[in-house]
Amino acid sequence: MKRTPFVMKTVLAALFLTAATEAESFALPVGTPEEAQQAASQSPTWDELDAAGVDFTSIVALSNCSGSLVRFSTSKTDDYAMVLTNGHCLSGFVPAGTAIVDQSSSRTFTLLDASARSLGTLRAQRMLYATMTGSDFAIYRLTQTYAQLASRYRVAPLVISSSRPTEGTAIRIASGFWKKIYSCSIDRFVPELREGTWTFRDSIRFTQPGCETIGGTSGSPIIDFESRAVIGINNTGNETGASCTMNNPCEVDSAGRISATKGAAYGQQLYQIYACLDASNNIDLTRTGCTLQKPK
Repeated sequence: MKRTPFVMKTVLAALFLTAATEAESFALPVGTPEEAQQAASQSPTWDELDAAGVDFTSIVALSNCSGSLVRFSTSKTDDYAMVLTNGHCLSGFVPAGTAIVDQSSSRTFTLLDASARSLGTLRAQRMLYATMTGSDFAIYRLTQTYAQLASRYRVAPLVISSSRPTEGTAIRIASGFWKKIYSCSIDRFVPELREGTWTFRDSIRFTQPGCETIGGTSGSPIIDFESRAVIGINNTGNETGASCTMNNPCEVDSAGRISATKGAAYGQQLYQIYACLDASNNIDLTRTGCTLQKPK
């Protein structure tokens, strides 16, 4: 039976409002094609999903990383949809001290359903913004609108929070690459996190055990367990205990003291994006109060 236009609009609105290329090795290195095949054959059990309390709705898998279908709190249903992942999941690293803005892209993403099965392929038309300085994220604009995706896949995007998260917040990190959900809390915030030539600010450190994230989880959204909002993005971890080197980020506290902990894992915040949005939800780095890294 065909739906009437009114019913379809109602369904689309409800769905929208309910959810308030290969790269080099990097900390939390990107995954390999072989690992992707392994992940595809290891769907999570219902017990795992129930324990996490967050499913794979709106999570995507990249060829080498994880990501998510997202929107801003101010997005409209007829806006082109967006995918969020790490800046270091691009075809090459974004050099320290710069950003990439508004480039053509045809990258594809596998959209997952609630239980991590493939729903279909999403395709980018533009890479709107990417940086590895201050934070570590990339936002792609897709070829379809949120309404079109809702009509075809019955899925609503996750909402990027406009507020800074707080210590102790229960979180879930959903990896589309590994089809695995990590459960833990925000341990604390690190004023400065250094890795190789890159510096991240006000980074999120995860409690452990619970969030021992691995290669391929890069780009996974950090989801607030209570609100289901995206409050950050998973991006790095210390592999061997070395300090401030590639694959071994170090912490710098407010007094300038440096420390490194083997196994510690981190994510970056995203709420800063909102100060850079114009009335049409475009990223405008010239706006007053915008602190995102600008291209050189």
